[in-house]
Amino acid sequence: MEILDEVRGRHDELLEMLSNLKIMLKPELLGIKPNAQAAHEHLCLLGKKLKQHLSEEDRGVYPPLLTHEDPKLKSLAWGFISGEKPLRKQFESYYQKWLKECDFSFNEAFLQETEEVFSAIESRIQREQAVLLPRLEESGVFAAAEN
Repeated sequence: MEILDEVRGRHDELLEMLSNLKIMLKPELLGIKPNAQAAHEHLCLLGKKLKQHLSEEDRGVYPPLLTHEDPKLKSLAWGFISGEKPLRKQFESYYQKWLKECDFSFNEAFLQETEEVFSAIESRIQREQAVLLPRLEESGVFAAAEN
């Protein structure tokens, strides 16, 4: 179950980053330039970690499912693969709009869009934890591959 443990570890890391960022992204804190700069750096790191998580899934989780004889596992994999495209696009758009220029002027629109992005990431992680990981454990696909 090493692959699934790695996925869980990345989930924990992403959720911790989101929790920390929620604390940092308060208007009264963002008005202080060093705080805004730190928040910006953490948001950029979140983006890297999210891309890494999705890429690791693309390389380690989905290939065995896409070639599995169980059509339900194949369908599950395709559902999660197609679900990551909107999340990647949403974060890339967010990055281009708010983080690319490094101006650290975080206003109400920024905070609202940040909350939407965080919500999308949290929803993805919750869905993976509630649907994908239990189904993979039940199937034994990775238990057989790692023995």
